[in-house]
Amino acid sequence: MYKLIAIDLDGTLLNSYGQISEKNKAALKQAQENGTEIVLSSGRSSNSVKNFANDIGDCKYVICGNGSLIYDLQKSEIIYDKFIDIKKALQIIQICEQNSIYYNVYTENMVIAKTLENNVLFYHQENANKPDSKKTKINLVSNIYDYVKDLKNENILKFTISDKSSIIFNSIIKKFREIKNIDVLDVARMTRKIIKSGTEEVSLEYYYTEITSEGVDKWNAIKWLAGKLDIEQNEIMAIGDNVNDKLMIENAGMGVAMENSSPDIKEIADKVVADNNQDGVAEAVSIE
Repeated sequence: MYKLIAIDLDGTLLNSYGQISEKNKAALKQAQENGTEIVLSSGRSSNSVKNFANDIGDCKYVICGNGSLIYDLQKSEIIYDKFIDIKKALQIIQICEQNSIYYNVYTENMVIAKTLENNVLFYHQENANKPDSKKTKINLVSNIYDYVKDLKNENILKFTISDKSSIIFNSIIKKFREIKNIDVLDVARMTRKIIKSGTEEVSLEYYYTEITSEGVDKWNAIKWLAGKLDIEQNEIMAIGDNVNDKLMIENAGMGVAMENSSPDIKEIADKVVADNNQDGVAEAVSIE
């Protein structure tokens, strides 16, 4: 039995509509009853990850912002953090503005954006069927630079940069890589999500990258938490689908990739399970 199971959200535990299936919930609750720590490990902001943790129940810790922080749900406090410095954040914003590319800023409690596009449009659609207490907070502002400059009591976890054109996207990635003391996620493929517009399904497809403070990674956060809980590396299972899950899949005692993962993620995994629309997480949790 694995003592800690770290699970990505989007593309892994959540289906294409941003929901946790009843079969996945049941599998996770059974694992918890058997004494396993279930740790959601996501790129999302804290309030969003905490809401999904509450849907599962009995989760003690969540990892947010791709490993920018660990939140202790029982004590309602941050126990580990690697935030982006405000000066560095403003530098990133200037580059985005000068190159007219879509971006958003993730803080502990909200996503800051100018318009509802790409990932933020997906969150907005996901919010439609949720009570206010469980919605991902989206703050639309006309001038992100000024808003972030005046932020108080809000720490910055990460940036998401996206565009539908690979040419535009790749050209700006080069500029971000010139900035010191940040990490730029190397994403080589388009992401695809589905939203509903009336009775029709609409596909959202775009290239994206994520920017965090240097040294931020889900695995680094998991390793720190495992040390705190006296859990060995071989007692950890990690389940994911994307490049931001690579290190945790590679280093965990059991690394599991979803069927919808990119080929390079499947190659490093110990096990490949069904995709995120076919309860792959429930299948993974049953692995001895």
